Amino acid sequence: MRRSLIRTALFLALAGIPAATLTSTALAQKEGEQMRVLPQAELDVVKVLLAQERAWNEGNMEGFTASYKNSPDTLFIGSTVTRGFEGMVATYRRNYPDRATMGRLTFSDLEPHLLDDHFATLTGHFALERDKKHGGNAGGVFSLVLEKTPGGWKIILDHTTS
Repeated sequence: MRRSLIRTALFLALAGIPAATLTSTALAQKEGEQMRVLPQAELDVVKVLLAQERAWNEGNMEGFTASYKNSPDTLFIGSTVTRGFEGMVATYRRNYPDRATMGRLTFSDLEPHLLDDHFATLTGHFALERDKKHGGNAGGVFSLVLEKTPGGWKIILDHTTS
């Protein structure tokens, strides 16, 4: 539910309707928790993941990895630690060599938090649906640190567990 509500908020934001016009019930995390509206800056952080999801599901690895900062300092932490953008891209290409292996990716329970004007965190869940012969379904949680760059918000640290 939260994911569809975030998409609604993003649609309104892209349409030029301020997030503040949404009701306070628009972005509930879990039943019984206080609901809140995401400020535009947090919506901008969430858009990074929505763009990743869209690119992945189109089989566009280049579009997916464009959400990461192209820097030798970018870190990806999974079963191992990968340092640098180029190494991370190589790992993704090795682990997901074709569209069938990529499957269908969905993100949920996205929680953005601005640390200041230049850095933010984003946590959530991912689900990867694919047939058994291409690796089967997978899922887990992630935490990201993003930096606001001249090119927009970019992931500088990705810690993903399955």
